[in-house]
Amino acid sequence: MSETLYAREKGSGRETLVLLHGFGGHSMDWYDIQPDLARDAKVLAYDLPGHARSLDHPAAGSASGMAKAILADLDQRGIKRVHVAGFSMGGAVATLMALRAPDRVASLTLLAPGGFGPDISEERLKNLASPNGTDGLRDAMNAMGAPGFEMPTKNVAVYAAMQSVPGQREKLAEIAGKIARDGRQGEIPRDSLATLAMPVTVVWGTADPVLPFSQSHNLPDGFQLVVLAGVGHMLPEEARKSVIQAIRTTMRRAT
Repeated sequence: MSETLYAREKGSGRETLVLLHGFGGHSMDWYDIQPDLARDAKVLAYDLPGHARSLDHPAAGSASGMAKAILADLDQRGIKRVHVAGFSMGGAVATLMALRAPDRVASLTLLAPGGFGPDISEERLKNLASPNGTDGLRDAMNAMGAPGFEMPTKNVAVYAAMQSVPGQREKLAEIAGKIARDGRQGEIPRDSLATLAMPVTVVWGTADPVLPFSQSHNLPDGFQLVVLAGVGHMLPEEARKSVIQAIRTTMRRAT
């Protein structure tokens, strides 16, 4: 297996921002977000282990392993300190990066992050990992948003191309089985979260069908919560401007 991680790089600012996608996604999930943020910083949008161009990385399936892999890749790039924004599974990875190496994470923006409560829609993850053709993939993506959400056709096409790579669907099914079992996921203890001293913003939609909005309750006192009324789980597509604003505001709080 390859130890190499892929990251799509944009911008050349003094600060570095890392973007981490959710389960079944890829670096292109940030396609409409990364250029805006790259006006102020160097922005690295990763393919997480087991996904897209990082398909064969051995850390696939373990959020802790993914966090270590990203930190190791940043070491190889000579980058010592970063701001991190993570969506869903990527939010769990971002949080574990900050817990493992708090001196290296300047700020955290967590978009409906995994690991903040026990409940998860296992069915939706499995449908995304193993859809029945392109129409099934579109239905699976739409089902992760708020009622009436329609994933843009260009996004569906990119996901379909990714899943056509030999071994990708099998790897996603394997990862899904590790993330969710009997509708439950692993949790990051609240007392561990409370040790994070860097600026942390959590963004959550009240109509999230994958990770319930109730998981945003009882956050540590230092965390800032951005509530998006009527928005589902697919925050990068459903609430792009709010996501950009949250990331940029959180980064500024660290300076």
